[in-house]
Amino acid sequence: MTDIVFIITLCLGLIVWVEIVRDFYHILAHNWQALYRFHNWHHRVFNSNFNPVSQEIYRKAHWYNDVPEALVMMFFGTIPVIILWSFNVDYWWFAESGFFYSSFFLLGAIFRGSGLPNMDKITDLTHHPGQFSSLPAQWFINRPYHWRHHFDNQKAYYSGTLALVDKVMGTALSLKGKTVGVTGASGTLGIEILKILHLNQAKIVAFSSKNKSITLDMNGYDLPVKTLIWEVGKEHELINELLKIDILIINHGINVNSKRSIEFIKESYEVNTFSSCRLMELFFQTIKTNRDKACKEVWINTSEAEVMPAFSPLYELSKRALGNLVTLRRLDAPCIVRKLILGPFKSKLNPIGIMSANWVAKQIIKNVKKDCRNIIVTINPVIFLIFPLKEFFQSLYFKIFTYKNSN
Repeated sequence: MTDIVFIITLCLGLIVWVEIVRDFYHILAHNWQALYRFHNWHHRVFNSNFNPVSQEIYRKAHWYNDVPEALVMMFFGTIPVIILWSFNVDYWWFAESGFFYSSFFLLGAIFRGSGLPNMDKITDLTHHPGQFSSLPAQWFINRPYHWRHHFDNQKAYYSGTLALVDKVMGTALSLKGKTVGVTGASGTLGIEILKILHLNQAKIVAFSSKNKSITLDMNGYDLPVKTLIWEVGKEHELINELLKIDILIINHGINVNSKRSIEFIKESYEVNTFSSCRLMELFFQTIKTNRDKACKEVWINTSEAEVMPAFSPLYELSKRALGNLVTLRRLDAPCIVRKLILGPFKSKLNPIGIMSANWVAKQIIKNVKKDCRNIIVTINPVIFLIFPLKEFFQSLYFKIFTYKNSN
């Protein structure tokens, strides 16, 4: 039994190894001009719906890019074989799994380059034309994920099969050139998020309930921000603006602290729960094209109050309701929905917060670029255990006991 486990682990590990080699070859091809001259053929092949611009260019792209890439994978796939053989490790010949795995990519590239019919449908799965039936995957590369490398940012989304390298390098999501709207933009965290987004070359839009344009202090110079004034309860008036937004960060909220009258119950749920849900649903209506499915996202600040006391019962209840509804709705969401599970940071709502808003904003963006779908930023280590379990079992519960209405 131990030998079987060793063999399986060895084979899988070496397949991952050659996939990592392929991804780093891809990164090198985008950063070394001599290699990019050949790799660029791969980027000349497709129009935005993944139809080849010509069969001649399609075939050349495989000879100039895919065949050399597979040969590099095979070369590095032989190195573990030599190492294990030289140390006389038992079952060393199973180390050839990486080499043989790479040979299938070589054969596929040769077949496509030779123009054999239907080879693209069998061996080039991430470039199939047509409408996307899924969202960008989180761990295994699918068409929407790879589409972003071609048509969103060629200096990101490098991974070919496993997203491991992109996650480690922080290239699993590019903010460059994206139009990002932030609600609660005049608040402490909202301001810091806008700053970090700007530093990541995003086009920022501030949604504020205060009748005042927002200006950011960027290390000594003032940066005016496009500011849209809106009002809770009138979210529908923002639909034309949401059409222009690539990423919507729903960050507004209130904290009535120890109050518990019916007026404050209504206000807490209206602002923290229902307004956020209305904005999310409005944004969903803007998802219409392949590009929308691949690039548009919603990030929602639900707070660690989803699972832990915040010593403010109405804040906890309203945020917990929001978190539960988001878990339910993202089962069928037409775009990626990320949760921001944030611990106590110093702000106007929480003057005794422990973390700084600037640090929290940096951690949010850092984790987003690793394609984390549930972004936990807290000093409480228990949240890192409790929240994933809660989210998994609650999502499973919703899947079992609800169904998607097709009407």
